[in-house]
Amino acid sequence: MTVLTDQYAAERAAIDAGLRAAAARLPAPAARITAYHYGWTDEAGAAVDANSGKALRPLLTLLAATAVSGDWRDAVPAAVAVEMVHNFSLIHDDIIDRDHLRRHRPTAWKAFGVNDAILVGDALHALAFECLAEAGGERAAAGAGLLAQTVRALIEGQLADTRFEDRDQVDLAECVAMSEAKTASLMGCATALGALFGGGTPEQVEALRDFGFRLGLAFQHVDDLLGIWGDPAVTGKAVYSDLRNRKKSLPVTAALGSGHADALELARIYRADGPLDDQGLRRAADLVESCGGRTASQRAAESLTAAAARGLAGRRLRDEGVEALASLAASTVGRAS
Repeated sequence: MTVLTDQYAAERAAIDAGLRAAAARLPAPAARITAYHYGWTDEAGAAVDANSGKALRPLLTLLAATAVSGDWRDAVPAAVAVEMVHNFSLIHDDIIDRDHLRRHRPTAWKAFGVNDAILVGDALHALAFECLAEAGGERAAAGAGLLAQTVRALIEGQLADTRFEDRDQVDLAECVAMSEAKTASLMGCATALGALFGGGTPEQVEALRDFGFRLGLAFQHVDDLLGIWGDPAVTGKAVYSDLRNRKKSLPVTAALGSGHADALELARIYRADGPLDDQGLRRAADLVESCGGRTASQRAAESLTAAAARGLAGRRLRDEGVEALASLAASTVGRAS
């Protein structure tokens, strides 16, 4: 959790309580894996205080509701639904990417097996819509439709991401479109749901959706930077994890398409068979930087975040909510500094 999100202890507590209540509905084996994934328990089921993630998306939902109405409480079911969809996607992504670590611990599939992890991801997906439905009313129905569209976008983005692995060339526009579907769509959904459950006008809902969408793409740029240069003690993943998997992330794709002389060497590294050793990983990281990929993603993240904040002006939103959203956005982009 970042220092900024520590300022929202009541919101975090409400999100956590909602997640725990939903997980308690699952059959015991699935509830156990869910509790482990969220950092509430260890592999044996004993209570622990592990890292449960930043809860960025559900917090965005609650802050968006605050920006509309000044009160985030009515949006808690939507925030919980958003976080469950996010974690359903994380559990499945870890399987697809064969990632062994998440938040400094073995991923759910490493700890409990692929089959059980897939089923728990499916269960979280279903629970998300159950939580929205129980909120009742027209907002719940509209929210369920929006969340369903977002899940389709997430799947579209994940399909594109996996297919990129089999291609020698992926241009930056394709990579951006994939990131918009896989990451930005859910953050846009998070803020739109907050505005919807906060009683916002259609214009306010759309403005806050656009804010979340732009922030989501900025977040992906930052996440891709951390996937190469991030500190494992902070990210919970192995150093150079994205390069090790030869992921065609945003900075890598920008570097490969830069026209720089070093891009040819980087392309050869990405096309080569076999795992990269430590020297090869360091060289690949240096090449991404020398080709401008690191700078391009940093600048894009900063530009998107500034544009997101500007888009909230003149929407008759509450100052305290807008300021909180802008501060959270700045903190999110600042992770790569």
